[in-house]
Amino acid sequence: MTNKKNSVVYTGVTNDIKRRAYEHRERMIDSFTKRYKVVKLAYYESYNDINDAIRREKQIKGGSRAKKFNLINSMNKDWKDLYFEI
Repeated sequence: MTNKKNSVVYTGVTNDIKRRAYEHRERMIDSFTKRYKVVKLAYYESYNDINDAIRREKQIKGGSRAKKFNLINSMNKDWKDLYFEI
């Protein structure tokens, strides 16, 4: 997820992406996403196995800021909000 200016990137894992994205969008959770106004779903991946999802989350979080931006650009060049597509 990102903010309106696409200057912050947040990576997380959840078992319900629609619910979790909604919680971030509505700033329901007092966290990094609320503090930095992270409200836009710019990229996501789906996994059937939670362990695979957690491994991938760690891999993404361990990457550089440039790698995260490149990952988003590879699938969502315009950084449009994907929340309404899920």
